[in-house]
Amino acid sequence: MFKYRLYPTRLQEGALTEQLGEACRLYNAAVQERRDAYKHAGVSLTYYDQASQLKDIRSAEHSTLANFSAAQDVLRRVDKTFKAFFRRVATGAEKPGYPRFKSRRRFDSYTLPSYGDGCRLRGTRLYLQGVGHVKVKLHRLVGGTIKTVTVKREAGKWYVCFSVEGQPEPLTETAARVGLDVGLESFATLHDGTPIPNPRYARKAQRHLRLAQRRVARRKRGGQNRRKAVLLLQKAHAHVANQRADFHHQTARTLVNTYGVIAVEDLNVKGLASGMLARSVNDAGWSAFINKLTTKAEEAGRLLVKVNPRGTSQACLCGASVPKTLSQRWHECVHCGLSAPRDHVSAQLILGLGLSLLGLT
Repeated sequence: MFKYRLYPTRLQEGALTEQLGEACRLYNAAVQERRDAYKHAGVSLTYYDQASQLKDIRSAEHSTLANFSAAQDVLRRVDKTFKAFFRRVATGAEKPGYPRFKSRRRFDSYTLPSYGDGCRLRGTRLYLQGVGHVKVKLHRLVGGTIKTVTVKREAGKWYVCFSVEGQPEPLTETAARVGLDVGLESFATLHDGTPIPNPRYARKAQRHLRLAQRRVARRKRGGQNRRKAVLLLQKAHAHVANQRADFHHQTARTLVNTYGVIAVEDLNVKGLASGMLARSVNDAGWSAFINKLTTKAEEAGRLLVKVNPRGTSQACLCGASVPKTLSQRWHECVHCGLSAPRDHVSAQLILGLGLSLLGLT
């Protein structure tokens, strides 16, 4: 996935906004049709039932959406939403969450599923059907063959995302191995005791975010000043998210370039992000980091193994049980005499478990 900033003119921005509005209208109409069909006739519509009507709908209403395939992708999005709902109902493990209508201000992307059909990159300009040639900031070359193109609006700015297909380029093999224990005091601790500091971007920006949120709360709903305040709040959150993503990318790249085998915990982050630690866990963004680390490891031909975290903070390297509360940050084993930082010992245990799963020890 390659993401670039778009710089549309005022007319082009109006056309992009209109296309997003048309995609949102089609999405809501498809959701309503499925609701009515089930309520009045007891019939569950499929993607093909709705897609067969697209040609007549577009010709009758003169749709401004980029092209026919973009409209089909909106219906596929609706279909995925309903399939996910029925899956959650069947499993009963989580709240089903019936598909809802979307506001025009919250529908922020549409996809052209076939590169070359209504979209094409020409130098530093991206041609979009119905919009024209939009300036693109190509800060790096697009690697691989472009398959799909997604146009996104984030905090008042426009971006394009290219999904590409290409051959990975493995890095030079290395015998170095690492165990990684993520935490809150340090973002992560390596098995050799090296800590990776936790930047805590959201906590540092908390005062600015609080002021931006108050500005929104004081504005009258539906007014132009409230929309401006909401945009400022979105930009503040986007800045924090970009800082966190950049930190994740750089940390993951350093680990992948250095180590041939990487062992991490298979954490249930959703379960951890609750109670009094929710803000700190969400600020760290462990799930996003591990996803980036997994992707980069696959591209580089590295081995990444996820181990069961159960007991990794309550055991010693000698195998003895050493119970500790969350506030106890030092490991003291009465059986073998090991005395070391808690996270350091956990990282060593994680590495050992990872190597055993790979059959390397």
